[in-house]
Amino acid sequence: PVVLAVFEFNFMGGSMGSVLGERFVRGVQAAVEQRRPFVCVSASGGARMQEGLFSLMQMAKVTAVLTLLAQAKLPFISILSDPTMGGVSASFAFLGDVVIAEPGALIGFAGPRVIEQTVRETLPEGFQRSEFLLEKGAIDMIVDRREMKDRVAAVLALLQRQPAPK
Repeated sequence: PVVLAVFEFNFMGGSMGSVLGERFVRGVQAAVEQRRPFVCVSASGGARMQEGLFSLMQMAKVTAVLTLLAQAKLPFISILSDPTMGGVSASFAFLGDVVIAEPGALIGFAGPRVIEQTVRETLPEGFQRSEFLLEKGAIDMIVDRREMKDRVAAVLALLQRQPAPK
């Protein structure tokens, strides 16, 4: 068993606001209380800017609560789906003990067009895609969604020194 947090991109672009931040914190606290791994599946455009500073505060809040998992020696698996952008990628998304991305997922802080307009250069092919991030060492593996459950179970078994599930 794990404690699972899943972003819903179809609701306001999966943006991270005060309610999401509080639920994330409660999820981590539940994982610690129940001695279970915490798994988060991110799909987000970033911080919910409509909430102003309250939204930006969630970046620090969710990042800080992850120290409870580390202190309890419980695994945190971060799964990055398409897209995982903005404040989510800039705060906790890359802090997992294992970071898994889906094939072709767009992952980063600012979008490619914004970056190109800012630096006035063309970005490398596939920049900010999961394959590029794997090549650069920013993520640990790429796993197709249909294989995710089995792969996460195997990773958790390894991290918890248990036999791999069959």
